[in-house]
Amino acid sequence: MSKVLVISDSHGLTEELETIRKRHQMEVDLLIHCGDSQLMPDHKSIAGYFTVAGNCDFGPFPQELMTNVAGKKFFITHGHHYGVKSSLMNLKFKAEEVNADVVCFGHSHELGAELVGGTLFLNPGSIRLPRGRMEKTYCILDVEKEAVKLLVYNLSGHELESLSREFVF
Repeated sequence: MSKVLVISDSHGLTEELETIRKRHQMEVDLLIHCGDSQLMPDHKSIAGYFTVAGNCDFGPFPQELMTNVAGKKFFITHGHHYGVKSSLMNLKFKAEEVNADVVCFGHSHELGAELVGGTLFLNPGSIRLPRGRMEKTYCILDVEKEAVKLLVYNLSGHELESLSREFVF
């Protein structure tokens, strides 16, 4: 089993990114930032995060990234190029094109996770400006070959157990 921390839309926060990294660095294998950090890639607060560019980023981050974790193919994007605020359809087509098992994205600032056609779509919400809920959130995925367990945390590091769940592939 591998653990992946997924965060997005921190919009200039620095201490919070460092605190979250330090809080979980011993338990997670990968840190993902889905864009709109509004930091430069060499900023110490974003160090260690596998990061893509958001629509509010001006640093030379890649638009998209792919990686494999515990046999699952991850596709990471901010989501603004796929119109995720109105529909996941374009992102679903891209996920099919690249054979992604897990798609991590941000942009809408709305926490959400959905298994669609065998692909998990995850938006960890925002640790700065959440929409649709009061809690500022990020997620940790426990990735296994046949399942992914989603754990949702608020900014202070408390698990929001009512939002955590498991997805079976």
